[in-house]
Amino acid sequence: MPVNLPLHEMSVTEKLQAMEDIWNDLCRNPAEIPAPEWHADILHTRQQRMDNGEAKFYNIEDAKQKLSELLK
Repeated sequence: MPVNLPLHEMSVTEKLQAMEDIWNDLCRNPAEIPAPEWHADILHTRQQRMDNGEAKFYNIEDAKQKLSELLK
């Protein structure tokens, strides 16, 4: 079913609100949203890294600090 929104007539605020409304509706039934195959591939790779002891974990404060340094 095509949805015809007057996008060229909508303000940025109205467009963002429409996107938020759609997102909120999708979140009501997350099991109905299929995950792409590459998600499973990434999760499998991450699990292997954890199993092999190769994964690195940071507490939230250390992660914030590392991100802050990267963004400078």
